[in-house]
Amino acid sequence: MDYITLNNGTKCPLAGIGTFLMEPADAEEAVYNALKVGYRLIDTANAYMNERAVGRGIKRSGVAREEIYLSTKLWPSVYAKADEAIDATLRRLDVDYIDLLFLHQPVGDYIGAYKAMERAVKAGKVRSIALSNFPEKQIKEVIDACEIAPAFVQVEAHPYYPQTALKAFLKPYGTAVMAWYPLGHGDKSLVNEPVFVSLAEKYHKSNAQIILRWHTQVGNVVIPGSKNVQHIKDNVDIFDFTLTDDEISKIAKLDRNKAYYKASKVALLGYLAFAPDFDKQP
Repeated sequence: MDYITLNNGTKCPLAGIGTFLMEPADAEEAVYNALKVGYRLIDTANAYMNERAVGRGIKRSGVAREEIYLSTKLWPSVYAKADEAIDATLRRLDVDYIDLLFLHQPVGDYIGAYKAMERAVKAGKVRSIALSNFPEKQIKEVIDACEIAPAFVQVEAHPYYPQTALKAFLKPYGTAVMAWYPLGHGDKSLVNEPVFVSLAEKYHKSNAQIILRWHTQVGNVVIPGSKNVQHIKDNVDIFDFTLTDDEISKIAKLDRNKAYYKASKVALLGYLAFAPDFDKQP
């Protein structure tokens, strides 16, 4: 495993497992299997309704807590009571601290919630804080209003949408990108681009492994999700080869500034309306 050093001096694995859309039983098993084959980064969220299951998977694995980089996210419906929500998240995960805590969406009182996360850092409950799905304008708003620059911004990123402008904007703050949809939402036209076919043959890897390795070499952290044990193994088996500068340049030419997900005002309002009892997750 390779690591990235963040703007607060801590280190995060460059590849981990995401648990988005996983039912609790599947999330527990995926986390357990991932940790057993060498993963050390686990990503979940209040809204995934599987934090308790992720905690169980961690406990089952037998891997020491200090070896695991645990990431989760606060949902907008709890921003107004973020201090209490952070404590509730710790209880659900059954841990003493969270390595990385995100605000999940840029709606509601995100400034107040971010300041609550800063308090949690000072209290030792959280080690790094970050933003998920925030555009540049609101990222700058948070940075200007708060004390701690975000360690990450988690966004859609892949070779068709490498977030070039966003990364240039984040560079002065030392803020890194964590990529969701790292394989382009499974778009076969992206995964089967000739450059990936050729490189897969050269390095005896799959096209997906080439793309994931590209991410880590350009500084992105990736969190592909899978319940399949073989896919879990394959998604982290990407650190035994290195793409050349010329190969990275060829992949850069695939940039279409093409996002698969489009946020809307209706969706953002829906995020605020979605407010389940997160403590009732199994």
